[in-house]
Amino acid sequence: MAAPYRTIKDIVEHEIEIRRSRFICALAPAATEEAARAFVAERRRLHGDATHNCSAYVIGEGVRRADDDGEPGGTAGTPMLEMLTRRGFADVAAVVTRYFGGVLLGAGGLARAYGGAVGETLDRAEVVEMVPAAVVTVSVGHAQAGRLENDLRASPYALRGVDYGARVAFEVAVAEDRLPAFEEWIAAATAGRAETALGGTVHLAR
Repeated sequence: MAAPYRTIKDIVEHEIEIRRSRFICALAPAATEEAARAFVAERRRLHGDATHNCSAYVIGEGVRRADDDGEPGGTAGTPMLEMLTRRGFADVAAVVTRYFGGVLLGAGGLARAYGGAVGETLDRAEVVEMVPAAVVTVSVGHAQAGRLENDLRASPYALRGVDYGARVAFEVAVAEDRLPAFEEWIAAATAGRAETALGGTVHLAR
């Protein structure tokens, strides 16, 4: 069963300094691995003169990647990834750029610095709560379609698409905890003449 998670609304950047090393963390919303990779590549281009550009991202429930970019193994990307997952974030890419200040931090110091940079930046991000939602197909006759489409667009339910065939099918995403209320709303809006079918699961911003 799909679980709720948190993501961020916009790109956010924050810098910390530890023993003369600068750690610049940038976070971005990333719904796909391609988007996450593109953000990492963009940050590496932007800070091509940096000592390291370490990265981590979480996409959906399955994709988790971390890259130490030359730091000792497990001291950068892994603590960044752990900070994202421990705080329940997904569909987020993180890049921490380090400009070395001449003082070695040791493995523990590096892990705290990289993980801490992500944590402090998350504290400054606008957080979006994402909840599981069912994709419901609602089918009506053509005579009812125009009015129902207007009602759906004015409703709190997310209309994802319309398919005009023998009947008109509306694809609607409905938060799982609102399904009973949605069924009642559709029955009232169509005088009980709509057919509904449950499809897959997506996530919606709460």
